[in-house]
Amino acid sequence: MRTVLFGLALAILALGLAATATGGPAGPQAIPGCAKGSLNLVEAGQLSLATDNPAFDPWWTGGSKSKDWEINDPSTGQGYESAVAYGIAKRLGFTKPQVTWEAVPFLKSFAPGKKSFDWYMAQVSNYPERRKAVTFSASYYAVNQAVAGLKSNPISKVRSLAGLKKYRFGASVGTTSYNYIVKYIKPDQTPRVYDNVNDVVTALKNKQIDGLVTDFPSMGYITNVQVPGSTVVGRLPNQGAQEHFGLVFQKGNPLARCINKAINAMRADGTLKRLEVRWLGQKGAPILK
Repeated sequence: MRTVLFGLALAILALGLAATATGGPAGPQAIPGCAKGSLNLVEAGQLSLATDNPAFDPWWTGGSKSKDWEINDPSTGQGYESAVAYGIAKRLGFTKPQVTWEAVPFLKSFAPGKKSFDWYMAQVSNYPERRKAVTFSASYYAVNQAVAGLKSNPISKVRSLAGLKKYRFGASVGTTSYNYIVKYIKPDQTPRVYDNVNDVVTALKNKQIDGLVTDFPSMGYITNVQVPGSTVVGRLPNQGAQEHFGLVFQKGNPLARCINKAINAMRADGTLKRLEVRWLGQKGAPILK
């Protein structure tokens, strides 16, 4: 009998090792109460996700081989937001081929109306006005806004929030970056508003504005790649409640409950922090106080 039991134990151990090696049952388990078949999805059996186009570094990385994506292809799994998206998908039991992407303009993501996606992800801040039209997930990143300017412009020497007041700024329409300019910098010159980040970048290149305001992690790509001769002037101090990025869902979609469980688990086991260090880690910039 001992021989039989010992042989059985070895067989079970071997099966366990095989499962681990192949990513089978020993891999991440589905989130309790969130079986794939029970999720409220646009299309059963797959995750239909969306982001803005272009999809910028360091949030999305991996040059696009598809004519549908201008800079980066969100399906690479590289870049902070892409890595987070696939991390969530895995915890819900979806394989990479079961995740599809479509391009949706930023402002359309949180506008009222029916959504063609299960969730949208493109550095969308969980802003009170936006929550009237859509549902947001738990936070997957705490945000600092920052200012960039040309090195040849005197703004590059500014080291205080008050020192920014005399300059002209630009930001994308409908963003918390624009709101920060108006509410906290309160510049003497009316800030210029653009349809998207690309247009703001062009305005900075052409010296139509002195300073560009957007989230801090995006500044690395802007100053190192998009605008030669530019620099990060500094990070802007948080004012009021901490700003957070969240996934965007159709208003009231119960899918958000399961996604929140996945995000919270990724935070608890250190996954979010590891991905942040890998994809968003960069040299700091002074906080303008």
